[in-house]
Amino acid sequence: MIRVKAYGYRRVSTKNQSKDGYSLDEQSDQIERYCKENNLNLVGIFTDAAKSGATVDEEEMTVSRDGLQDMLANIKENDVGLIVVLNTSRLWRSDSARYLIHKSLKKLKADVKSIDQPQYSIYEKDPNNALINGMLELLDYHQRGEITAKLSRGRHKKASLGGYSGGGAPIGYKASRGSKVLEVDADKALTVQRVFEIRQLCPEQTLQMIANVLNDEGHTTKNGNSFKPMQIKRILDRKELYAGVYTYSGVEANGLHAAII
Repeated sequence: MIRVKAYGYRRVSTKNQSKDGYSLDEQSDQIERYCKENNLNLVGIFTDAAKSGATVDEEEMTVSRDGLQDMLANIKENDVGLIVVLNTSRLWRSDSARYLIHKSLKKLKADVKSIDQPQYSIYEKDPNNALINGMLELLDYHQRGEITAKLSRGRHKKASLGGYSGGGAPIGYKASRGSKVLEVDADKALTVQRVFEIRQLCPEQTLQMIANVLNDEGHTTKNGNSFKPMQIKRILDRKELYAGVYTYSGVEANGLHAAII
């Protein structure tokens, strides 16, 4: 008997996600066990770590996950008919992501097998099964909303006290994991100060001109690259932050971080 070829797919949203059943190792174990019990030929397992299941590249109209895109690119070549996941939330967590993944898989004539949702199929026509699968996805959506709201309340409270509420630290600062305060990056703080110095001395300078001055003087971005106009604009737009005022989602307070201009 010819065994159906399958790919496994696993994903976690954060690097340290360890909720029961959602760690990468646990997902792999369950995928391998499911394929063995159901006589599926597991060709490989693709992974996206620290990736959201909701993010979509609106310009390219693709789901912005390297592991997922690699898997989709290899389905046809290896004649894979099934994608095995712990549950559908590992593949998508937004309607737009679900639509794009469904579209790609149908084009490739592949289906999804969800361990937690045994009746699931992207080709489902039975209204009862479709209703059950829809209810499960709605419950998952509700759970995600509850988590997001809880995190948002915490960040707003932290911001109201002037503390750092997460996200990438702007150039000129560093953010230690778990810290409530942005720390000054002495080297890059000099770069930020230079931007505002040039703007003050020569307000007629364009963003490109300021970028050219920084590049000529040997300043670099956080990633060690040359400056471009948009990066200069981001620095200038954060003038209040660099002056010691912290703003987050409409909340404004005197920051706990040190001003650098």
